[in-house]
Amino acid sequence: MSARDDILRRIRAAEDRPATPPVRAAAGGGEGAAEPDRAATVPAYRVDGTLDAESRLALFVARLEEYGVNAVRCSTAELGGAIAAALEARGAGTMVAPPGLPAAWEVAGATWLADEPEPLSSERLAAAGGVLTGCAVAIAETGTLVLDAGEGQGRRALTLVPDYHLCVVRAEQIVQTVPEAMRRLEPAARAGRPITLVSGPSATSDIELSRVPGVHGPRTLDVVVVA
Repeated sequence: MSARDDILRRIRAAEDRPATPPVRAAAGGGEGAAEPDRAATVPAYRVDGTLDAESRLALFVARLEEYGVNAVRCSTAELGGAIAAALEARGAGTMVAPPGLPAAWEVAGATWLADEPEPLSSERLAAAGGVLTGCAVAIAETGTLVLDAGEGQGRRALTLVPDYHLCVVRAEQIVQTVPEAMRRLEPAARAGRPITLVSGPSATSDIELSRVPGVHGPRTLDVVVVA
């Protein structure tokens, strides 16, 4: 089932709910007094996922592919080769490396630009072939990457200005639901770090529904899932 079909199914199911909430008699009220049963009117949101690790991973990859993302699975030992293959396929000869990016990810065959100690200018970011980052958490149900400016992710401009983004996701970073991801992001939010949610390559549509890629971020997104 595609994400679109799942959303439409939920909308149709919601249309079948009663139009008025149930009521119950108010304690100590007068004749015929009643108040809304607030417990019955609060939606029961699903907070925790039920899928096992492999099912979460498979769902995440499927959602990415629906967005047009090239998603590759590999082992830890194969990661360097997967990164090199992705960069070669995209012709990305110059890549931006955020602070804290593992040295092993800076594979041969590309020129790596460090964003420290001096931040790269917007012009240099725009001229780069792309950026390689990790992520803070990934959401299987929505196919979303979440970055919180932590180690190996860098400041927000690094993943908004370059035209290509290659992201490495570890299997243990994948959760099933949005509420699960929010719990993991609480420390970053409390610290005031910027949080960016990425669901597929950047694109927008005008009033005639003409899709335009790369308007407010990278036009091309690749993901390497390490499991």
